[in-house]
Amino acid sequence: MPLATLVTAVGAFVVGGALGWWPLAAWTRRSMMDERSSERMPLRTVRIAASTVTAATFAALALRFGLTWILPALLVFAASATVLTLVDLAEKRLPNAVIFPTLAAVALLLVPASWATGAWMSLLWAVIGSAAMFAVYFLLALISPASMGMGDVKLALVIGLLLGWFGLTAWLIALLAAFVVGGVVAIVALLLRRVTLRGSIPFGPSMLAGALIAVLVIGS
Repeated sequence: MPLATLVTAVGAFVVGGALGWWPLAAWTRRSMMDERSSERMPLRTVRIAASTVTAATFAALALRFGLTWILPALLVFAASATVLTLVDLAEKRLPNAVIFPTLAAVALLLVPASWATGAWMSLLWAVIGSAAMFAVYFLLALISPASMGMGDVKLALVIGLLLGWFGLTAWLIALLAAFVVGGVVAIVALLLRRVTLRGSIPFGPSMLAGALIAVLVIGS
């Protein structure tokens, strides 16, 4: 492993931990609307979770991609994924105030990544991927509104945009991995009696995990 990549990963780990402890934890708390969320997920818990998750994802992405033009878009996605995951776990809700700024930021950061690599078609595929992922989740929400919320549908815009940039294989893996992760989480929750057969669990974290898995496995 090149020394520069290792240094980048260590730096990303430190920066991710610091971002998670304060600004991302604060953003998470501001995004929670239910007053009972502070009881279910105290600030210290939010800080520890946000710091740990962000540090780990930042380091993994930095190790995989090194100091490249696509890394900023990936780190922005990972930071927002931390916030969205914690809010969804606390309230079963994915706030627009996090999703749409993330969509705009990732879209903006994909432009210099496409310019630097000369892969302008990747930008077109990102747009197509965003629309296609939205369509898939929107159809699923129409078929089974009890298991798929509109927050998940809107989140699909961001995931489809990022994974579309990496190509069809990454896009498909992200889509499939979300349901695999979601299925495993549901089985574990049932075994631990954290949810009943008639209950529901947030799907946003599984979508985000699936996207990160696809990026780390297929991304280049």
